Amino acid sequence: MPKILVDDPTLSGILQRCRQHNVRLVRFLYCGLDGIVRGRACHVDFVKAACTSGIAINAGLLAFNSFDRPVTDSPLPAQGSLYLVPARETFTVLPYAAGCARVYCDVVTPDGAPFEACPRHFLRRMLARGRGAGFVYRAAFESEFFLLRPAGAEHVPSDSSPALSSRAMDAAADVMIAIVDALAAQGVPVEFYGAEAGHGQHELAIRVDDALRTADFQLAVRETIRTVAARHGLLGSLTPKPLAGEMGSGSHIHGSLWSIGGRANRFYSSRGPLRLSGLARWFVGGILHHVPALVALTAPSVESYRRFVPRLSSGSYRAWGLENREATVRVPEVRASTARESVNLEFRSCDASCNPYLALGALLAAGLDGIASQRDPGPALTDDPNTLSDAELSQRHVSPLPASLAEALEHLESDEILAAALGRPLLGAYVALKRSELRDGNAHAPDS
Repeated sequence: MPKILVDDPTLSGILQRCRQHNVRLVRFLYCGLDGIVRGRACHVDFVKAACTSGIAINAGLLAFNSFDRPVTDSPLPAQGSLYLVPARETFTVLPYAAGCARVYCDVVTPDGAPFEACPRHFLRRMLARGRGAGFVYRAAFESEFFLLRPAGAEHVPSDSSPALSSRAMDAAADVMIAIVDALAAQGVPVEFYGAEAGHGQHELAIRVDDALRTADFQLAVRETIRTVAARHGLLGSLTPKPLAGEMGSGSHIHGSLWSIGGRANRFYSSRGPLRLSGLARWFVGGILHHVPALVALTAPSVESYRRFVPRLSSGSYRAWGLENREATVRVPEVRASTARESVNLEFRSCDASCNPYLALGALLAAGLDGIASQRDPGPALTDDPNTLSDAELSQRHVSPLPASLAEALEHLESDEILAAALGRPLLGAYVALKRSELRDGNAHAPDS
């Protein structure tokens, strides 16, 4: 399938792509605070004007939760207009929707200023903060998901092949090839794929890139899995815990800081323990210090906390260690020949119900605070935390993550660093929206 990501992000390049692929509708999309992708579409005849001035949306739509109900105590405006201004480099003809293209957008006010509660703008701000400190943040998502088939009024795993087996990959080959081809056509670089531990569960790993582009890619991954699976009569579910008795699904974030210009991986040290620089250790210290608040953004649904089950590699402990999948931060073991480029940190306490712009921006803010404060993360945990007594866990400064979204939101509100990074309008709107979902009975994470 030919790559149809726009290679010329100018307006003339976008219009040329529309003509080449017979595009009739272009979707202008944003990811809301509830993690759902929404937007409006315009006919191709009006794309030039829409790309120049943006598309107006009702400001109140940003105060809707995942149940499509208004958040009555949100600090966001209930009336008036905001505008979706396209990030033209994200324009893509959709390979799974004939005649359609999409472009991801920033949300701005009528006078063109960035809207303070725009998640994409938040990530831009945090990346600028990183550049101000001399760093470029590069990241990638690994997305786990289930392929489910209808069985009466329910959905069940698409097959019962052994965990991690080639038989499981064979059973899903047709739909997975279609998903990977569709992502490649959108310019999303799928680096690895494999069957996972749950029945019908799979994982896609996207190649590391600039963090803003990575967040855009994550939206494309979610939308593509869902839509292509439906074309094959299946439900592609990225919810954190769609089936009782099966593994949960995370969206693990691999990340590292690089020098401006991208020549040096600042997390790498040839002499440091685990090949990690002191700066990388401080970054870990920042994550561990802030993780009780951080998970309110990276694990933002009730089902997220059903996934945090010990012994299921869900990153449910506030700890870090080499190849320790029970810990919030895993240090992947890498080959000596590639360590200089590939040393990174994996944040495991994240799932696809998050808004990826908020997740990456908050993770960077926590890590940068760790660097600024030179926070020591303590010794890496080499044991399985599930085998340690409460006294041993306490002695090693290891603790479980918050037990619920409500608890995590309380930590977020009281975390001065993350609260300041988000800013009062974004923090207030996010907390109000998530608490409204709890009141509305948020038993399921949005599958979008």
